[in-house]
Amino acid sequence: MLSRIFLPAFFWLAVLSFPTPGQAANAPGVVVSIAPIHSLVVGVMEGVGEPTLLVANDSSPHQYMLKPSQMVSLQRADLVVWVGKGVESFLPRVLDSLWADVQVMELMKLPGMTLLPAREGGIWEQHTAHQLHEDHGETDGHLWLDPHNARVIVDALVIGLGDLDPAHAERYRANGERLQQRLDALDRELRGQLAPWRDVPYLVFHDAYQYFERRYGLNPVGAIMIDPERKPGARRLSEIRNRIQSRQVRCVFSEPQFPDKLLRVVTEGTGIRSAALDPMGTNLTPGDELYFRLMRQLGQRLADCLTQG
Repeated sequence: MLSRIFLPAFFWLAVLSFPTPGQAANAPGVVVSIAPIHSLVVGVMEGVGEPTLLVANDSSPHQYMLKPSQMVSLQRADLVVWVGKGVESFLPRVLDSLWADVQVMELMKLPGMTLLPAREGGIWEQHTAHQLHEDHGETDGHLWLDPHNARVIVDALVIGLGDLDPAHAERYRANGERLQQRLDALDRELRGQLAPWRDVPYLVFHDAYQYFERRYGLNPVGAIMIDPERKPGARRLSEIRNRIQSRQVRCVFSEPQFPDKLLRVVTEGTGIRSAALDPMGTNLTPGDELYFRLMRQLGQRLADCLTQG
């Protein structure tokens, strides 16, 4: 669950003199890569300390450049929590350079985590809309969008933080139990909210929602982009546009992190509705409520757009 990573001898010795922002003297220094995971860590650490968020939730973790102050925070950390290279592609080299006593929790490697292979872009066939593309060779990293995976993360945090900070282990455990109850209630709420729209076809801009879709049995029929770093060609955009109409897609969802030019190309003149989905909580305030607001926002926007006749 936790691993130690070694630092080249030439790296900064001066960072030892810097305090970690937002940390009490007796609390472990925790740095978290992205806002949805940071939200869960905040909940587990409530009353003990405040974890540091690395990537602001209005930035994409796929193309991020660390500031010097953030490198200092990482060097000073007791624990770094991240998803994996499929999400924070800028982090692996950085993590390889940390001091040997910095613990690293990579969520993709947690026991009990449900992981799904990445899917192909374009329009998916009706009978394989929920079938994985077994030859893609990559793992879909948006694992936090399944509340069951969030439960696994919370359990791992309770254990990992308790090992690092035994003095507050009971507090972490109590906070974890409270979070687990909230996650169970959230799961039931979303299942009931989305049940009427399980068969309604829709298209997403970026294939970021597979974990959410599978948990609640939704019917996505394709994605304009599979990889946010590679734009689709004109031929594939034309194919998507034609098949949107043939498949009677009810709604096409954009994302606030990406320009909507491609969305306009495939929807212009079709009369198809559009709405915004956000897997990161871009417009939400970081903190313990962000994860729950993010998930409810996804459920509400899907239900609203798919409901309209």
